[in-house]
Amino acid sequence: MQSPRRFLPSLHLLAAFEAAARTGSVTAAARELSLTQSAVSRQIKALEEQIGVELFHRERQTIRLTAGGNIYAREIRDALRIISTASLTLKANPFGGTLNLAILPTFGTRWLAPRLPAFLKAHPGITINLVTKISYFDFRLEPVDAAIHFGRPEWQGAEMSLLRSETVVPACSPDLREQYSFQSAHDLRQAPLLHLTTRPDAWERWLSKNGVDADHVRGMLFDQFATASQAAMAGLGVALLPEFLIEEELASGRLVKAIDLPMRSAESYFLVWPNERAAHPPLQAFRDWILKETETHRQ
Repeated sequence: MQSPRRFLPSLHLLAAFEAAARTGSVTAAARELSLTQSAVSRQIKALEEQIGVELFHRERQTIRLTAGGNIYAREIRDALRIISTASLTLKANPFGGTLNLAILPTFGTRWLAPRLPAFLKAHPGITINLVTKISYFDFRLEPVDAAIHFGRPEWQGAEMSLLRSETVVPACSPDLREQYSFQSAHDLRQAPLLHLTTRPDAWERWLSKNGVDADHVRGMLFDQFATASQAAMAGLGVALLPEFLIEEELASGRLVKAIDLPMRSAESYFLVWPNERAAHPPLQAFRDWILKETETHRQ
């Protein structure tokens, strides 16, 4: 329902009020807006008359926000910031749109980032903003259009497309492998095992799959693959890492397979988006592109 006109003041009235509220001075607001003091005073008075509420206490040559004016100033400041950001985004990208995408840190830096230039070249009107998320979140509370998700195909109020599966391998430094002389899966129980908080049972699953007692598996905890892989390269232990995300380290020898026993993860990577954003053109373009990029890895 459209608000009555009296509750939609013009931007120049709101800008004058916000500047005076922020600076605490009509003089400073006038200087900032390149107006005269009397012009700013008239605009603030016009705003007060339009909404029917006094916004400032006027004491001789000074002004002080009323209680209601203080609350109104904060809300108007946020609204003006949103309008300014929207205008800036439109100016920077007048022929496309913006995709706000939540990514997993290592997947984003190792896999997605190197491929994004090809997408942006094919879609020059689209801007992608990236934000890091390592756990579930509520699309209703986060200003994102979509997310790269690792897990099972479960996300309420959202749609998703499978991107790819993954295989993890036990990886460590060459020195650690030489120190322990791993010959079988059982030997890994003698070495420090590095764990990810987002996959707390990964080692138990790997050990059980390879016929090894999985009780009382302990070790250092990490919240991201990047730090776990760095710890493994430093010789702190053996980490279960997605093979496709550590290709460079394996190729250079900074990481080696402690033993060549890969395991297919039970979870997969998905592109997830809230139902109401399904028709967002930048999302549609990105979805079509990333599904093509990952089509050979969905087996």
